[in-house]
Amino acid sequence: MTDLFDNKMAQELSREAPLADRMRPRNFDDFLGQEEIAGDDKALRRAIENDELFSMILWGPPGTGKTTLARIIANMTKSEFVQISAVTSGVAELRVIIRKSQDLRKFHGKRTILFVDEIHRWNKAQQDSFLPYVENGTIVLIGATTENPSFEVISALLSRTRVYVLKRLDPEHIGKILKKALQDKERGLGGYKVKIGKVALDMIVRLSNGDARTALNAIEIAVKSARPDQKGFRHIDKKGIEDSLQQSSLLYDKSGEEHYNVISAFIKSMRGSNADGALYWLARMLEAGEDPRFIARRMVILASEDIGMADPRALLIANAAAQAVEFIGLPEAQLNLAEATVYLALAPKSNAVYAALLEARRDVKETLNEPVPSHLRNAVTDLMKEIGYGAGYKYSHEYTLEEGKQEYLPDKLKDKKYFTFKKQE
Repeated sequence: MTDLFDNKMAQELSREAPLADRMRPRNFDDFLGQEEIAGDDKALRRAIENDELFSMILWGPPGTGKTTLARIIANMTKSEFVQISAVTSGVAELRVIIRKSQDLRKFHGKRTILFVDEIHRWNKAQQDSFLPYVENGTIVLIGATTENPSFEVISALLSRTRVYVLKRLDPEHIGKILKKALQDKERGLGGYKVKIGKVALDMIVRLSNGDARTALNAIEIAVKSARPDQKGFRHIDKKGIEDSLQQSSLLYDKSGEEHYNVISAFIKSMRGSNADGALYWLARMLEAGEDPRFIARRMVILASEDIGMADPRALLIANAAAQAVEFIGLPEAQLNLAEATVYLALAPKSNAVYAALLEARRDVKETLNEPVPSHLRNAVTDLMKEIGYGAGYKYSHEYTLEEGKQEYLPDKLKDKKYFTFKKQE
């Protein structure tokens, strides 16, 4: 039960909260950028407006509105909203929440939405612990994650929830959010006299990388740190924005899904002979702090898998880049990686060796116990000679290529052709 002191403290905390928290949308109409899941005609919005609640996982990059959407749902359905972070909370805290949720439902008929931020941080046992309460409706779970739930959320929990994918906000939506924050006198920066040019505003939009929280944090710092002129106006220019943002952070987690997305784009750009695309993804990885040895290893693989005999030098180039990474290290080895990237991208392509090996391995699995033809066996004892080991073998150096023809495969695979060289035009 709250008292006057609690109310006063809540009001002070609300006023002092970061701009991103103060400007958090309170209804679907103000919730920008996720029309594909929360638009007028979408099932999620219709269900919430009909007071129908169900558990869900919200998957998307930082600053796309996962927490905001959960709060809107709680507000519209008049549900108790409990927010915890999987980083700092464990099973003990969850048990307390479950007991309170049961009492709230039993004595007041009120539902509880448990919002678990960064749900991917909980291990299997922790996720298992609240599964029964999701199943029996004690709590409505809304989990938020920046990682692919297919890998990070247990299948039992996934089967009892719906997954909604939130996308990075486009520049138009970030711009609208910033302008609203600058004009709002109650929750935003409307109480300040702010003059900001289009170049500075566009810079925030661009460098926020679709993250509304980053954009709002930047504009708040820029406004509050600017010195008012004689008339009280705070002028925000490009330099002020640079100071506020310091450095744009790339959406890249070296242990997460984006790590694999970016390396995939890098490999496919080289495979597709697009040097520009390959250089961009290389730079993206290097800027994000990716291990250069990981990049070099993938280039060595590509040199044989996608170029192969079309240009055998590609493997030498890729290996040389890998050695340069070990010998020189970053930042200088970036040039070695870039040079190898361009070479591999522009090299002629052939996956003939790769395809041949795959086919040979398939046949090996199906003919694992096929005997080696007698003429290919090595007769190291007299007994072996007596029973025909090596009989009929033609020593290749004593024959012309045509005269020395003989079968080198097991009888069941006689005359089988694996390698057919076809150079990419």
